[in-house]
Amino acid sequence: MGELSVGHAYVMNGDRPLPERIETGLLGVRLSRDLSGFARIDKILKGANWSQSLISPLTVSGVDAKEGEFILAVNGQPVNKVNDIYELLTGKAGKLVELTLNSKPDLSGSRNVIVKPLASEKEIYYYNWVQDNIRKVSEATNGRVGYIHIPDMQVAGLNQFAEHYYPQLHKEALIIDDRSNGGGNVSPMIIERLMRTMTYATMNTGATVGDVNPGGTHLGPKVALCDKYSASDGDLFSYRFKFNKIGTLIGTRTWGGVVGISGPAPTIDGGNINTPSWAPYAADGSSFIIEGYGVDPDIVVENDPHKEYLGQDDQLDKAISVALEKLKTEAKRVPPIPEFPDKSGKK
Repeated sequence: MGELSVGHAYVMNGDRPLPERIETGLLGVRLSRDLSGFARIDKILKGANWSQSLISPLTVSGVDAKEGEFILAVNGQPVNKVNDIYELLTGKAGKLVELTLNSKPDLSGSRNVIVKPLASEKEIYYYNWVQDNIRKVSEATNGRVGYIHIPDMQVAGLNQFAEHYYPQLHKEALIIDDRSNGGGNVSPMIIERLMRTMTYATMNTGATVGDVNPGGTHLGPKVALCDKYSASDGDLFSYRFKFNKIGTLIGTRTWGGVVGISGPAPTIDGGNINTPSWAPYAADGSSFIIEGYGVDPDIVVENDPHKEYLGQDDQLDKAISVALEKLKTEAKRVPPIPEFPDKSGKK
């Protein structure tokens, strides 16, 4: 281990005592304690019930829960008899649980439903955040600008990019969000796709609008977002985006950890040590890059954490305004289909 100030210098513990982990069941809701002692449903997370990992328990068919209703009991145990409803949900993650619901904090007229609590609401919160951003960008630009968030540069991030990039190729501009990117190694694949340019257009018989070739090419201007949590290959994505002049980078300086690791060295207790060994340096050979500093955005915008929690995203707002401004001068469209040639031989 040559130095300890490199970001990817990790020591993983081996044989050590671990306490038994008991997972609390989560309902995909925001709750408050009513004066009656029962739990009031303030917000139900929407989720996406077509995906096993995004099922929001109270939105499952047959539950019919509504915001403003009350949870009166869990498995027949009254909620107003405990200090916190989650006492009754301890150890219930992934197990069927009976909830007693009512539109009022009273047992009369209540109904019982069966739900399966979650071990984590992280994926649902993330899904809703992305969907809200897509909606916000679309509404603010009258549908002209698309939005893509890349959570990491691994399988999940590549899948997320593909899932949102191709359906938005028709958008006049794109916002690519690299914030809170956990890193990985697929940023070259994504950057190459964003750099793809049209060689020619094609038309099918009877078509009135041509198709871009090569396929999967987005023609319009692009804006990227980064922050201090854009890490590792998330750093490198921001660097590549600026270096290749793909568009404007907005946000705050990235994490600054790009000396990469390969395989860990095992230790006798079953742990391991990762030794950073792949250091990037500038294309002109002038210096090593990024490590310990990060990547500076073209436009610095700092989000206020409290305002962001309340739904105000100044960085995204700036990206929207920059994208719209770029469309005034950099908008690109598939050229119209030319007149068909006269092959009759007549002049």
